[in-house]
Amino acid sequence: MHTYRRTGGTTCQRPRATARRRMGTALLALGAAGALLLTGCSASGDGGNSSSYDRGQGGGKADGFPAPAPEGTGTGEQRGEQGKEDSRDIAPSPDYLSTFALDVDTASYGYARRTLADGSLPDPSTVRPEEFVNSFRQDYERPDGDGFSVTVDGARTKDENWSLVRVGLATRAAEGDSKRPPAALTFVIDVSGSMAEPGRLDLAQDALRTMTNRLRDDDSVAIVTFSDEAETVLPMTRLDDNRGEIREAVDSLEPTDSTNLAAGVETGYETAVEGLRKGATNRVVLLSDALANTGSTDAETILERIASERRAHGITLFGVGVGSDYGDALMEQLADQGDGHTTYVATEEEAEEVFCEELPRHIDLTARDAKAQVSFDPATVEEFRLIGYDNRQVADEDFRDDRVDGGEVGPGHTVTALYVVRSKKGTDGGHLATATVRWLDPDTRTPHEESAGLEASALHDDLWDASPYGLQVAAVAAYFADSLRQQDSLWTDLPASPTLRELSYRAETLARDREDKDLYDLADAIEKADEMLT
Repeated sequence: MHTYRRTGGTTCQRPRATARRRMGTALLALGAAGALLLTGCSASGDGGNSSSYDRGQGGGKADGFPAPAPEGTGTGEQRGEQGKEDSRDIAPSPDYLSTFALDVDTASYGYARRTLADGSLPDPSTVRPEEFVNSFRQDYERPDGDGFSVTVDGARTKDENWSLVRVGLATRAAEGDSKRPPAALTFVIDVSGSMAEPGRLDLAQDALRTMTNRLRDDDSVAIVTFSDEAETVLPMTRLDDNRGEIREAVDSLEPTDSTNLAAGVETGYETAVEGLRKGATNRVVLLSDALANTGSTDAETILERIASERRAHGITLFGVGVGSDYGDALMEQLADQGDGHTTYVATEEEAEEVFCEELPRHIDLTARDAKAQVSFDPATVEEFRLIGYDNRQVADEDFRDDRVDGGEVGPGHTVTALYVVRSKKGTDGGHLATATVRWLDPDTRTPHEESAGLEASALHDDLWDASPYGLQVAAVAAYFADSLRQQDSLWTDLPASPTLRELSYRAETLARDREDKDLYDLADAIEKADEMLT
């Protein structure tokens, strides 16, 4: 069992994990296929544009506290031994920085709900708190142009001197379908024998048929299938007058043989390069249960085969998984190391929501290699812990090293990071933290930064009564994920952790306040978990 460490100690270390992307597990299921990827559905436009947004080069001071140190002045020597323990511990001394790659995945939460609905508790290794938190819409102020706005707030908890601090990052609202660039989508579809299970290949085919009807005439689609071998069923084809041909290709898909996922990904990228369109969004959409049993079965080897295509042409990978049993770890690694994202759906209703709102945001990009760094003020902060992002961490000194991998983020996204923070006794005032986000322009690769800070006096007095609605939602989601991970003895409770019964009550209260179906679903999932654990 790992315990919390004070920042004044010397025994706790955090992982260095520079270019490593979250190699943990993931869920990615939604075989429903990036189908409506750019469908006529328009992404939600929650949040307005920020009038104070300035997409300049950061690096100055924010609210009287220094922003993260420039490259080359970080804590390289102090972190030399790091990487031996997980980030679940409190940050080590004398490091008051927390650095991680951004993540917009939500698959972990979706798969956990599916598992609970089926009457089982999710494997702790598939529970990623940041994906639970990022599954719920936040009303952050939006920037005027490409890039991010930064929001930092927080509230005190019932545990003495412990607070919950929220760092919120938002991109501009997604534009309507007519304003996006054309898409060139290569669907790599698993037709192995395991895909015969209802809710796998059939769900993907239904979604692809719908996509064929809704994509624009200037969009293009290619289809690659794989079982024991891979085959290009349809080369890159403009929608125009070819919808019938595309539907015929979709209807012809039938499950057979084993799963050579490596061959599918390799052939998919080759097809995407052959059909590459300048000025369009070129994306590979992988639809599979990822139960790879033939050929290469590890992400590193698979991605190495298509490394040149990814780097030279900027083709990103969107992972879509299906089925109650699938290769979680493999799919997660493929999407993360392939500069992509994952998601999961278990019902037609969820698929429609994903196709209409989520998937369109995964097509266009507003930021590449985006990282965040939070500086905590040693004069006011005793210790802190980032909730989740365990395999997304980046060495502090690599924050401004643009060769180090970050996260890809599109329009309409919000990214939330939660910290539990213990203040030093007698420090009700003073600066608490500064959050900085750094990203590269997706076209020019020019770096940009934006920062915001939080004063200790600005903390809301009570998390559950006085804090913003969005912070309470994020807190419920994070505490729920943390409770599910307690099945694994590697994890310790977060400070001020409510019981599952209390979390269910909080979620239902928030749901009634806003008549939010997603929160009613959250309350239901928490209640199911409570029944299984009590």
